[in-house]
Amino acid sequence: MSKKIPEIPAASLADIAFMLLIFFLVTTTMDVDSGLRRKLPQWVDPSELENDDRINERNVFVVLVNKNNDLLVEGDYERVENLRERTKEFMENPFNDEDLPEKEPKEVPYFGEVMVTKGVISLRNDLDTKYGTYIAVQNELVAAINELRDEKAKEKWGKPYDELDEEQQKAIQTIYPSRISEAEPKGKI
Repeated sequence: MSKKIPEIPAASLADIAFMLLIFFLVTTTMDVDSGLRRKLPQWVDPSELENDDRINERNVFVVLVNKNNDLLVEGDYERVENLRERTKEFMENPFNDEDLPEKEPKEVPYFGEVMVTKGVISLRNDLDTKYGTYIAVQNELVAAINELRDEKAKEKWGKPYDELDEEQQKAIQTIYPSRISEAEPKGKI
């Protein structure tokens, strides 16, 4: 007499594998890269601009990143770690320095008439700039504006910008607008 070896029923094995696959697909979370949040300005034909609509050179904060990942800020070599402070100084222009952006009076809710900067940050990078460097520069520029907004919120209401209601945030955005202009990457900077 020969002894029979017990077999595992294979008919339902495919069903079980399929159910496990579905289980893992349903329970697994997917990380979604949200990218950089930017509100693009509406395109205007340059021939339609009046002379007073053109941006004065002193109102532009020029940031260049070359293919060697060197940072050039307003014509000077700079470290990424110092970019945030330089950007804040430019956007704030606390002493109305002639080399920093002009300011114009604006009526802002909650604040009354405030001197608001006309400053614009111009960022241009080389096609061969490393992605990590590009993102680091972007982060510093955005962080500078966010810090200015946060400081203004704490000064006025004693709480961070993120905790303000929508109307209060819009008022601070009027004082410190996020004007970051990205020029098309060039072959060599």
